[in-house]
Amino acid sequence: MTDTKVPARVFPRAEQDAETARKGISTPQTEHPAYRLAFQDMDFLLREDLRPVRFQLELLKPQLLLDEANIASTFVFYGSARIPAPDKAEALVAAAPEGEAKRIAESLAAKSRYYEVARELARLASGFPVDEAGKRHFVVCSGGGPSIMEAANRGAADVGAETIGLNIVLPHEQAPNQYVTPRLSLQFHYFALRKMHFLLHARALAAFPGGFGTFDELFELLTLIQTGKIAPIPVLLYGREFWERVVNFPGLCEEGVISPRDLSLFTYVETAEEGWDVVRAFYRDRGGMMVP
Repeated sequence: MTDTKVPARVFPRAEQDAETARKGISTPQTEHPAYRLAFQDMDFLLREDLRPVRFQLELLKPQLLLDEANIASTFVFYGSARIPAPDKAEALVAAAPEGEAKRIAESLAAKSRYYEVARELARLASGFPVDEAGKRHFVVCSGGGPSIMEAANRGAADVGAETIGLNIVLPHEQAPNQYVTPRLSLQFHYFALRKMHFLLHARALAAFPGGFGTFDELFELLTLIQTGKIAPIPVLLYGREFWERVVNFPGLCEEGVISPRDLSLFTYVETAEEGWDVVRAFYRDRGGMMVP
């Protein structure tokens, strides 16, 4: 019996049955949608009843891909998709008509410096060494779009590091920026699952000036930390002047709707080096992973 080989499996793999089904005999019965294998039937998978299954798939697929890439933690970047890269700022202002449109263009162009800040911060994060188990930490993760998101992915690509893009289907046509690593370029249907994946592996987060999307993602994180649903992580708010103008955090304290200690959940920073120093100090003080 020592030379007897026991088969690893006795059932065919799903892909084998799927291929067999595609080559099946054509009859009225086999051509009817009811005969399709459930996992090959898109009409079935897209039914309202199958939403819980789609939730599970959208949660599982990115997790499996990150696990296969040995990614243990991420450095997440949030920020506006409208802030131009420095080399496009002047053209944006020049193309804007006079009046309010010109003022808005100038405001966005003034924030173009954050493109390079995000890019440099991503370079610094991407230099974190692989741990003893071969796991990677502080892998740069963005929404995969343009502007600040592109800058983050680009910074990682500058130093030859892989970088994650969590894109989402929107009514207008869009595509991931060119710096997202193709095998880590993920697309979502559900905003809720996308936001969950932003935070599942996040061990640091940088929020640059942004609009509704940035606020949505940032305030969800602050709420989770405030309520103790997740352990604190470094939260960097880039552009103190912007954040203090658009959000009156001290006013929330004065109104009694947040506590003074909640103001310690985030740190205002301006430069890439300043932000990386905050992350290093955070983990050094807590005895966590050593950040070089």
